[in-house]
Amino acid sequence: MVIVGGTFEFDSDTRDLFLASRTEMMRASRAEPGCLEYTFAADPLDPGRVVLFERWTDQDALDAHLVVRRANPEPPETAVIPISSSIVIYDVSGERRLG
Repeated sequence: MVIVGGTFEFDSDTRDLFLASRTEMMRASRAEPGCLEYTFAADPLDPGRVVLFERWTDQDALDAHLVVRRANPEPPETAVIPISSSIVIYDVSGERRLG
């Protein structure tokens, strides 16, 4: 399993525009083979922060997703650009239930 985690920082007045612009991307990504989770979410404590969480069955599935994303970028005239972002890929060797 591969997990992608990230954060995006925005002016607080543009965060919701960014999230709205990602709704269709989330739907499309979740329908891709190997996608277990794909979510952009507003941080409830920071009005300018968005959290990204993705889970993929394996690196090949993530790589195929990235090919699709890069081939279909958001048009610049509609893009909401973050002030900063950080995205990290985690290779998971195992998992267990909490509790």
